[in-house]
This record gives sequence, C-alpha cells and structure tokens, in this order.
Amino acid sequence: MSSLLDAPLAGQRRALRWGMVCAGGAAMAAIGLLSAAGWFLVGACVAGMTGPLAVAGFNYLLPSAAIRAAAIARTAGRYGERMLGHRAALFALADLRAHLFAHMAQDALNGRDPGRSGAMAARFGRDVDLLEDAAIRRVARVGGWMAGAAGLVMVAMLGWRAGLTMALGMAAMRLTARSLAARLPGLQAQVAQAHAAAQADYADMAGPAADITVYDLAPQLAAVLEGSVRAQAQAERMLARIEGSITASQTMLAGLILALIAVNAQASAAMLALGLLAAMAALEIWAGLAAHDARAPQLRQAEARLRAIEAAQKPVPVPVSPHPILHIAGQDFGPRARVLLSGPSGIGKTRLLETLVGLRGDAPQALRVDGVDPRILGLANLRGTFAVMAQDAPLIAGSLADNLALARPGIEQAAMERALWVACAQDIAPLDQWLGGDGARLSGGQRRRIALARALLAGRPWLLLDEPSEGLDRATEALLRQRLRQWLDQTGTGLVLVSHRPTMAQLAAETVNL
Repeated sequence: MSSLLDAPLAGQRRALRWGMVCAGGAAMAAIGLLSAAGWFLVGACVAGMTGPLAVAGFNYLLPSAAIRAAAIARTAGRYGERMLGHRAALFALADLRAHLFAHMAQDALNGRDPGRSGAMAARFGRDVDLLEDAAIRRVARVGGWMAGAAGLVMVAMLGWRAGLTMALGMAAMRLTARSLAARLPGLQAQVAQAHAAAQADYADMAGPAADITVYDLAPQLAAVLEGSVRAQAQAERMLARIEGSITASQTMLAGLILALIAVNAQASAAMLALGLLAAMAALEIWAGLAAHDARAPQLRQAEARLRAIEAAQKPVPVPVSPHPILHIAGQDFGPRARVLLSGPSGIGKTRLLETLVGLRGDAPQALRVDGVDPRILGLANLRGTFAVMAQDAPLIAGSLADNLALARPGIEQAAMERALWVACAQDIAPLDQWLGGDGARLSGGQRRRIALARALLAGRPWLLLDEPSEGLDRATEALLRQRLRQWLDQTGTGLVLVSHRPTMAQLAAETVNL
C-alpha cells in the first residue's frame, strides 16, 4: 500500500473501517452461503435416499433461512464495501491530486521543465489512478484474508489432513502469484511509457484541430499516430499475457486443492459438501489477492514518480526591493523608466522579456534585478516585481470579472472598470459576461486588451508589455497609447515594452537595441 495515501486517507478512517467490516462480512456470508447450500443439498439427497421417515424428519426450514440470510448479507456487504471503499478513495485522491498538482505547478513556475504537457498529464493521471485503485483494494484485501481464515477453519472440520492441504495450497497460490508478478515491472513500465507517448502525440496533434480540419490532414495524422498506438497495444498485449497466466495459475491451483481436500477428507457426505464448497468460495476470494501482487510493482513505480514531484526543492525566498533597478543588456534602468526593446523579428525580444520575469532562462543577454540574475531569483521571487501582458494573452474560462480578479485578491469593481477604460476595453463586455474557454467569444485584439487591464490591476512596480496593440486599428491604438501614458504618469510604474508599432514605441523614453 502506498505511503502517499496515508495522510489523505487519515480523514477517511471511519469510511475505511466500515468498508473493511462490510468486506469481511461479505466474505463470510459468501462462504456461509455456499457451505450451507452444499450441506443442505447433500443432506436432502441423503434423506431422500434413506426413506419417507427421514424425509419427514428432515428440517429444511433452518438451512433455507440460513441460505437466504447469507445471500442477503453477501449482497449488502458487497454494496457497503464498494460504496464506502470508493467514497474513501475518491475523497482522499481529491486531496492528493490537489496537493501533487500544486507541487507540479510550483516546479514549472520555478523553471523545472516538465517535458511534453500531454505526456505529463497522461503519466500523472495514470499514476494517481493506480493509487486510487490501491486505496480501494485496501478495503477488499481484508475480505480476502478473512475468507482465507474462514475457509481454513471450515476445511479443518473435515480432518487435519484436509486442513493441512488447504493451508499449503493457499500458501502455494500466494507464492505462485508473487513469483509471476516479479516479471511484471518491466512490462508495466513499457505500458506506462507507451501510453504516455500515445497520449502526448494525440494531445499535440489535437491542438490545431481547426487547421487539421481545414487542410484535411486527419488521415495523415492518424497514420502518424498509428505507430505510437501500435506500440502501446503491443506492450499491453504482453502485459495481459502475464496477468492472464497469474489468473490461470490461481484457478488451476484452486481446482487441484479442492481435489486433494476431497481425497484427504474424513467426514460424511453432507459435511464433505459443506467443506468443499466453503473451500471453493474461500479460494475464489483468496485468489483475488493475486491482483494485489500483480499491481504492486506498478504501484511502486507510480509512487516513486509521484514522490519525485512531491520532493522537488522549493525556491529560497530572496528579498527584492519595492522599486528595483533593472539591468538589461548592459544598461541600467531605475524606477519609473520606460524602456523599448528594439530589434528585428525573431531576435529574441520575447525570450528576453520572459527570462526577465522568470518564465524561462535561455536569454543570452545579461539581466539583473537589483543586481541579481533573474534566473537565480525565479518566478516565485519575481512575482511582486513584474506585471506581464504576454504576447498570447491567455484568459481563463470564466467571466470578465473572473479574469481581471486574477491580478490580485480583493479588487473592487471600480478598479476593474478603470483598468478596462485605460486598456480601451470598457465596451467589450459587462463584468459578469461569460467569455468562454480562453476567451473563445472574443477577438484577438479584445483578449489582448483584457490581458492588459489585468496587468494594470496587478499594481507591480514594473509593467512588461509584449505587443500590446497587435490586432488594433490605428485609432484605438492611438487612444490606448494616450491612456497608457496617463496611467504610467499617475502611478509611477516602470515600463518595458516590446512592440513593432511606431505609435506604441512613443511610450518609451529609452531603447535597448538587440
């Protein structure tokens, strides 16, 4: 069982305990049902063969009631086991997912490259699902052990030889399952890797869905995707063979154990039927423990990957002054400075801007924030210094107010309306208007102006703008420049601007040529 689940499951102890009680009760009821049914059928048969007096004296009411009670108890126990086990797992995994995702997000913000987003999402989802399955099996495992113990007691009533046969057979089933499961880790790792690769390929190809449809590229992309899907299918086929051999071994061993019990039993026909059917029910539930053995290597691999996420180093806080001085490519700029990053398209202006705020670390220029390289400070230490309007202007699925409220907590409506006015976005939509996923209902220019208003609301000492007027007509661009100049004068905010538009370049007083 994964230790990662210990803390999340701590709050679900009551549900777990009652789920285990239900699992144990269901196992006992299943054994009681078959054993009572076997005794009843054989006893009735023997009574019928003995004669009319034996039939008249045969009490069929109590066995019938016992069978009906056991059937009802088994159904209720299984229902309780599944309901409570899944409830505990779902609530615990909800907490664990949020906990691990927070670490993943923090790692990404601190500059740790998570790799392909599709592969990361597929691997994370698969690993957490394995932990969820382990949490559910924690409840079911109690039923397996109780069934084994109860079956052993019932078979022991047939004589010590039968009981010893049952005990040795149960041990053989466990050892066989574990020895076969030892071959699984490599195959399970291959399946996980192939699955993540296929999911990542699909995510990459499904992103530009509109272009794929317009240019009729779906058949070609499907052919490319077929390779990764075939690799996944082959790995899953090999894994299924080993898992099937585990299941088959358990079934064959159970049949052999029942035959040996029948040979070594010393009891009447009715008692023999009772013991054999009790053993059959117990071994069926006992064989379910083999699934735990098969899952154990995969669970350990998943836990190791998730532990690596949880154990990532947190950034050490580095104090940055309220009004820091920026050093950009050999030039120093004090608070309130207005700087234009100039150069031909593709020279690396956006890369410099994103490196300056800690979103990446590959700009070749010398950069300093209060004398410290931003690559060392990281995004966590630079959040309070920079407000950024990125070139792609991302928005969340929510209302206009929801998107603006990301800038800082507690923003009042009046401040939102003021920022929208400065960004020439006051007529785009009401504050409570739903914008759709990534602003799907807006044009590119509208998304940029909303992102600009959000950056203005952040209230940071430096404002970083990447092509803020892209997609705007000349009149709107001129008005935006005028209002931004007024806002910068009133707030004393520093500006680092990337723009190829001469109108917006007039906002800057100094230029860094790249």
